Amino acid sequence: MSSSALPPDPADATDAAGAVKPSERLAELGLLLPAVPSPAGAYVPAVRDGDLVWTAGQLPLVGGKLAATGLVGDEISTERAAELARVCALNALAAAAAVAGGLDSLVRIVKVVGFVASAPGFADQPTVVNGASELLGAVFGDAGRHARSAVGVAALPLWAPVEIELVARVSG
Repeated sequence: MSSSALPPDPADATDAAGAVKPSERLAELGLLLPAVPSPAGAYVPAVRDGDLVWTAGQLPLVGGKLAATGLVGDEISTERAAELARVCALNALAAAAAVAGGLDSLVRIVKVVGFVASAPGFADQPTVVNGASELLGAVFGDAGRHARSAVGVAALPLWAPVEIELVARVSG
C-alpha cells in the first residue's frame, strides 16, 4: 500500500457486500424522498440516457413551495443555504429515482452542479453546495463522492437561493 492510499472505510465495505442500500441509509438519517417537484417550465425533472440519469436543476421546494427566498450572504446565511442545498439534493434524488426505477437503482453520483444566488461580495459557494455533497455522501457512501461545480449567480428562478442538479449512474 502506498503512503497516499487511505484505508477503506468500513461503511464502504458494507456497501460493497450489498448490506446497506441507499434507501436504508436515507431512512437511518430520518429522511424520506419527497414527491418529485413539478417543473417550473417546459422540461422534465430528469432524463435517463443509457446508464446515466441527468436531473434538471432542483430548487429547495418543500410541499411544492420554496423553503426560502433571497440572496445568500444577504437575506440567507451560509449555514441556512447549506441546509437548503440539502433539500435540493433530496429533490434531485427523487427526480433521479423516478426515472431510474427507485433510489436503490442509483449506484453512483457522478457530478453535482450547484448554483448559489449570491449577494455582491459573497464567495463561499463551495460551503453552501457542501450541504448537497455531504447528504449524497451520507446516503451513498463512497459512491456518493462526485465531481462538482459551485457557481455564484445573480438570481435563480422564483428567487430561490440555491439550485442543485446531478448526474447519477444507474445499475444494469
